[in-house]
Formats: sequence, C-alpha cells, structure tokens
Amino acid sequence: MLHKSRELWVALLTMVGVTALYLWMVTRSGVAPAASNLVGHGLGILGSVLMLATETLYSLRKRSRLARWGRLSSWLRFHIFTGLVGPYLVLLHTSWRFHGLAGVVTALMVVVVLSGIVGRYIYTAVPRTADGAEVEAPLLERQMAEIEAALQRLSAGGTASAEPSSSRLAAALGAPLAAVGDTPQPGAGLVLGRAVLEWQDRLRFWRQERRLEPAARAHVKELDRLLVRRRAVERQVASLAAARRTLATWHAVHIPIGMALFAAAAVHIVAAIYYATLLK
Repeated sequence: MLHKSRELWVALLTMVGVTALYLWMVTRSGVAPAASNLVGHGLGILGSVLMLATETLYSLRKRSRLARWGRLSSWLRFHIFTGLVGPYLVLLHTSWRFHGLAGVVTALMVVVVLSGIVGRYIYTAVPRTADGAEVEAPLLERQMAEIEAALQRLSAGGTASAEPSSSRLAAALGAPLAAVGDTPQPGAGLVLGRAVLEWQDRLRFWRQERRLEPAARAHVKELDRLLVRRRAVERQVASLAAARRTLATWHAVHIPIGMALFAAAAVHIVAAIYYATLLK
C-alpha cells in the first residue's frame, strides 16, 4: 500500500518540512512572510514553476511519440507530487490574504487540486501495467484464469482439517460478480465506490478468520490473498468500460479548470511584476 502511494507520502513529508521551516520563520519575525518580500516571492516562484511542470511535463510525455524517457507511471508520480507541493507553496506565498485576483487564483487552485485527487482515484480504477499502459480485457481474463488455477492447486494441496475453514473463508466473498466476458457494464458507481467494496470484503474475511483455529489460519492466508485478488480482477473486468468513461468525463472537467487557473495566474503574475516592481 505504501509502495503504491509513495508519491503521496513524499509530497506529505515535503509539505511537513516546508511547514516546519515556514513556522520557524513566523516565530522569529512574529508575522507571516509577506507575498511581496524575498521569502514570499521565492515561495510563489517555486510553487508556480512546480505547478507549470504539473500542467505540462506529464502531458508531453504521454502524448509525444518521440519522447520515451522514463516510465509513464514514474512521470505520473512526479505529476502528482508537483501537483500537491506546488499549490501548497503558492498557498504559503499568499500570506493568507485572498483579495481580488489573488483570491480567484487561490480558489481555482484549490478546485484543481481537489479535482486532481479525485482523478487519481479514478485513474487507479483502470488496470495498468508497470509502465502505465492500460490493460485490456483479454489480459484480465488470463489473470483471472491464473488465479482460478492457483486456487485449485491450493485447494488440492490443503489438509482435510483445513477444508471446512477454507470453504467458509471462500464463501465470505460470496459468488463471483459474473462470468468473465458476460459481466454487464455498470455505471460509475462501481468505479467510485470500489474502496468501500474492498473494505467490506476485507471486513468479511477478518470476521471469518477470527473464527478459525490457529493451525487453519496458516493454510487460509494464501487463500485469503488469492480470493481478494480474484474479487479485484472481477471488479476490473466489470467496470473497465465504465472506468474509462468516468476518466474521460473527469478530463473534460479538469483540463478546462486547469487552463482557467493558469490564465488567471498569468494575469496575476504580470500585474504583480508591473505594479510591485516596474512602477517602483
């Protein structure tokens, strides 16, 4: 879990470090650094550069036919990191004053960040390879067949005393969603609510495991992992088309808001340079 979300943890630790340094400066001076002084300008410039990198680098890597440096998944992690840290630095740059155009930029920035968090959640609903390429239904079907074969081998190799426990544990998840290839395509509910469904599955397993004898728990541990994986693949097959549609809808909303943010930010930067620098 930590490995899959390491960009979030790195971003969080970075923001904690920046916050500690920011609070140290506030403690020494007694006031928050003004947006117009050296520290405030530095925070604003660095945050704006990171936000610009967020808006451009990942998109260029994803769409360019010539640029093949680095995995797409690595660029996505960098995109998420800069998309969190950059806006946070800009927020500190405001010195907690949100008047006029600066307030509009801040509001748009918050909306874009929240939209990005939702987008990451939807993005992870589409199965992908280690390079970030989308996995098609035939590959998911092969994965399902491999999991079923592993379950059969595990059942064949189990002890007689563990079979009743294994059966109860297998029943904890209920029947499969549907036969692979015949699964009806659901709406966005299965995509957006998959975290709740996965939590419910884990809770049912936990309740069943508590009733098992210690000797049986060792046998069903691998069964637990395989059944959870099977359920996850079943949901991916069931929601593959819906996840892609939901992600396309999210892009149609997120990108225009992002463009509006950078247009407003550009006007704000030009005005700040003109009034705070050139007119002095």
